[in-house]
Amino acid sequence: MHKPHRDTIFLEQAKVLDHQSFGAQQYVMRLYAPKCAVQASAGSFVHLQCDPLLPMRRPFSIMRSSAREGWLDVLYKVVGDGSLQLAKRQQGETLSCLGPIGNGFSPHAERPRALLLGGGVGIPPMIFLAEQLRLDKSYQPLVIMGSEIPFPFTSKPSQIMVPGMPDGVIAAMPLLEDWGIASRLTSLQGYAGCHQGYITDLARHWLDALQESQHGEVEIFACGPQPMLAAVGALAQQYNLPCQVSLEEFMACAVGGCAGCVVEVKTEDGPVMKRVCVDGPVFDAAKVF
Repeated sequence: MHKPHRDTIFLEQAKVLDHQSFGAQQYVMRLYAPKCAVQASAGSFVHLQCDPLLPMRRPFSIMRSSAREGWLDVLYKVVGDGSLQLAKRQQGETLSCLGPIGNGFSPHAERPRALLLGGGVGIPPMIFLAEQLRLDKSYQPLVIMGSEIPFPFTSKPSQIMVPGMPDGVIAAMPLLEDWGIASRLTSLQGYAGCHQGYITDLARHWLDALQESQHGEVEIFACGPQPMLAAVGALAQQYNLPCQVSLEEFMACAVGGCAGCVVEVKTEDGPVMKRVCVDGPVFDAAKVF
């Protein structure tokens, strides 16, 4: 039986090209992993050996990749021993990289108003997707990112107008701004220029500012903590919008063998269990929430 992920997942020794630290123990690591970089897509991830003494790998979403130059970026936060050991890796070192793994996001050209919602460590896939959509001028993406710790970049006031934004909500990600992609930031921490509320609150402001006929052009993409994704799914249902979500689950093998990352998915024949690693991590929100 043919498996769609066969011959597209590679095991290679990846070289650390750069390793930047940000506030609240957040890091961006650039790895030279040419085989993985060629196949990577927004929503896929890599399974990294954080330290030779740790037998279990850790999954990390891919934030950017360059097929031509052979590198990929991962953004991560130290939350346990694995990511703590990864944070100690230095430029020039190598680590075992398995990837890219998983099915990514699938934008639809008939819905060019792409609404990208990323919360916390769910931000990386949204940056990757925004970069992919940037290559097709027919899309008009809006990226809304939320965090309750300092963002892993220095925000800047946006020069791109976005309908429906409350007064003073002007903080944007510089990289997206340079690409000409609209972005806005949300937080409950009182950060300057950010919306003081949840991602879904700001998304609702934008949706309500659109004409009713324009809702048919909107598709939602999201990644973040489970409560956030559930709220995004409810928002999509309220506005009758298609929505794709990238789920986060603990996983051991990450290649479909252990079935330790299964979630219940609704189908026409009833609920079935799907593996987040290779059947996902991207699913139709209406089928998982």
